[in-house]
Amino acid sequence: MSELRSSPSTSIVADPDLIAKVVLMPGDPLRAKTVAEKFLENPVCFNTVRNMLGYTGLYKGRKISVMGSGMGVPSATLYIHELFHFFDVDAVIRIGSAGGLGEDVQVRELVVAMTASTNSDYVRQYQFPGLLAPQADFSMLRTAVEIAEQKGIPTRVGSVFTSDQFYNANPHANEQYRDMGLLAVEMETAGIYWEAMASHKKALSLLSISDHIFTGASLSAEERQNSFTDMMEVALETAWTVAE
Repeated sequence: MSELRSSPSTSIVADPDLIAKVVLMPGDPLRAKTVAEKFLENPVCFNTVRNMLGYTGLYKGRKISVMGSGMGVPSATLYIHELFHFFDVDAVIRIGSAGGLGEDVQVRELVVAMTASTNSDYVRQYQFPGLLAPQADFSMLRTAVEIAEQKGIPTRVGSVFTSDQFYNANPHANEQYRDMGLLAVEMETAGIYWEAMASHKKALSLLSISDHIFTGASLSAEERQNSFTDMMEVALETAWTVAE
């Protein structure tokens, strides 16, 4: 690791030169470590603060970073805001799992989140005179979908729901999400998109369906790994188009 410069952040203490222009972001920092070791060449750890591990390595000759985001909008947006504003990152790609909602959504499918409905209040800070819809960067979304199609990876594109609750006290919430045509439920996408929009940066959320809320279908450990690998192929190839 090169000599550490003073960091403007207490959450990410890193030499800015070590962080790539595009960062892949799973929720779990240990998953970031696994991604770095399995998919990147010569990975170097650039952050260990609060064990929110971040690594940078090469993919097909281009520098790409991967870092954990934690769970939920507050955690994810904290790290993403700092990556955008303190470390000159241009784009983030969420790589996570989600629970299927739609009747036609199958476990192991890849969901590319075009936008996200949410019960998060994160957007209130912008004092936007209306309801600001969080949305993906279209260029990255189009690239990801094209890559998935080329690789024959089952993929759906549409809206998801970003929830502030993992355990929702409203017993009818999931039925209402499904009734509005939402494909899946997770906990970070809306906040990531709002942060990117406000920062004039790029963001995309790629979600692997690990279980289905209504059918009870779920993946075995081996199937989860295969599903994760499919998502990573799409994420890495998309990131490569953004990387230096």
